[in-house]
Amino acid sequence: MVGELPRSISVNGTDYEIRTDFRDIINIITAFNDPKLEDEEKVYACLFILYIDFDEIPKDDYEAAYKAALAFIDYGIGDNEKHHPRTIDWEQDEKILFPDINKVAGYETRTAEYVHWWTFVGFFLAVKDGLSSTVINLRSKKAKGKKLEKHEREFWNANKGICVLKEKLTEEEQAEKDRLNALLG
Repeated sequence: MVGELPRSISVNGTDYEIRTDFRDIINIITAFNDPKLEDEEKVYACLFILYIDFDEIPKDDYEAAYKAALAFIDYGIGDNEKHHPRTIDWEQDEKILFPDINKVAGYETRTAEYVHWWTFVGFFLAVKDGLSSTVINLRSKKAKGKKLEKHEREFWNANKGICVLKEKLTEEEQAEKDRLNALLG
């Protein structure tokens, strides 16, 4: 029916109830970006968090369940096969994203008992003006190799702390980076 928000996903003909609150999906996205997790662990985290009765899904259906999960997370409109440059980090950007999302929503979404993921994404997509849209647009331009206008460069340089996505390294990678930095003085 038009206007209904999905609360289940069909996997090979069987419907499975899912967790649809935006916080659950942000936890999945956070797991996807965790360098300490192997790809297999990221898939498991996604399935375990999203599907309420994960243990009822046959192992042979895990791949289909994962693809269906990605389609749900992608708001049902994205192309999971296409690689897009990363322009958002929900952990790093929380302080700039939520004020703009809350402005569109008209309330503090983080204190709401429940907000469906697609409703939350709708709020996010409706953000037109604000710090988060400025930062995301600049990141996107840079990721695509486009030249920033003078005022954009000035903003970027004055606000690198929020504009630059921090690299997430494993403990080993961080130790090697620290070792090299110590050698270089």
